[in-house]
Amino acid sequence: MFKKKNKEAKIKTPRFQTFRDAYNVTKAVKPWIGIALIAIFLVVLVVGISLGFIFDHPIYGGFVTIPLAALAAMFFFTRIAGSAAYSSIEGQIGAGASVLMAIRKGWTTTPAVAVNRQQDMVHRSVGRAGIVLTGEGGFAVRQMIQDEKRKSERFAPGVPIIEVYVGDGDGQVPIRKLQKHLAKLPKKLSAHQMREVRARLKAVGGMSLPIPKGPMPKGTKIR
Repeated sequence: MFKKKNKEAKIKTPRFQTFRDAYNVTKAVKPWIGIALIAIFLVVLVVGISLGFIFDHPIYGGFVTIPLAALAAMFFFTRIAGSAAYSSIEGQIGAGASVLMAIRKGWTTTPAVAVNRQQDMVHRSVGRAGIVLTGEGGFAVRQMIQDEKRKSERFAPGVPIIEVYVGDGDGQVPIRKLQKHLAKLPKKLSAHQMREVRARLKAVGGMSLPIPKGPMPKGTKIR
């Protein structure tokens, strides 16, 4: 009899370390973030203590305002940190893949299913909206997406395929709006259909593989 292997304990990153990493990334892009956080905390605290003096309870006002001041500073930090995170990866190779793979729920992304010598690349995401092909790069990426589109149509016939081009030009989606763009796409597949599509495309990757025999499972085709 084989002994059951004990499941390895998942290593969780301490919250303080996560905050510290986020702060370091933000500070590298926006060096003034530390001063801004201290200023916001002190301004809110002073306002609270001042109100306490008005109502003859300065100590109570300061005691109540401290958590509010910390909350205000943290809220400001999260907004700035999100912007800084996008700024830190904009222009880098594979930035779109990082953003797509950071989507926690509803989407599965296979990065770089197609790459050329100029480092243009195509990423494939599967969700309730169907198959999304996201291109990063120059003009050549359009042809690469068409090639991947034909491949996806052969493996998953009838499934909606959406083309997305990352950039700031006409018809393109800025990288900082990429997640929201996918979230707004209308749902065309049921959860069962989505899983069937993922299973079909799981082994495709960026290589040319044999086409699975037989049609898609009943109910997968979308009219």
